[in-house]
Amino acid sequence: MENYLQVLEESLDKKLGVLDRIEMLCGRQEQILSEEAVSEEAFDSSIEEKGMLIDELTKLDEGFETLYGHIKEQLAEGKEKYKPQIAALQKKIAEVTEKSVAIRAQEARNQKLAEKYFVKAREDLKKGRKSSKAALDYYRNMNKSQMVSPQFMDKKK
Repeated sequence: MENYLQVLEESLDKKLGVLDRIEMLCGRQEQILSEEAVSEEAFDSSIEEKGMLIDELTKLDEGFETLYGHIKEQLAEGKEKYKPQIAALQKKIAEVTEKSVAIRAQEARNQKLAEKYFVKAREDLKKGRKSSKAALDYYRNMNKSQMVSPQFMDKKK
């Protein structure tokens, strides 16, 4: 039982480490999206890295849940015997929850920044399309104005 509790604690430590890295990536994404010239490559790279970390987090969660499911009954029976380990686990679970909430809040802010960036990019694209359409129309009109239609001259008096 001691070994199982130790494994649960190590799993929570790993989860905290992954959450720290995700939190760092969220901060980097906020910085990227806040810049005047957004680096789409850096943003995509951070999204991919965060995706891998989320997969790792999911695996850790599944492993934790599976192990906890196996020892849940034994743990409930020996509550007093394992009180210090249970308290340590509860403390780490609280830390994980706090980090998760902070990350969700950061993600919401990043989502608003991303939406703002995409709206601006869409507007810039529309402006570009309008200006190239105007230029194309101008060149078409200018080409038509230089063309002189055939004319007849009457040489009779």
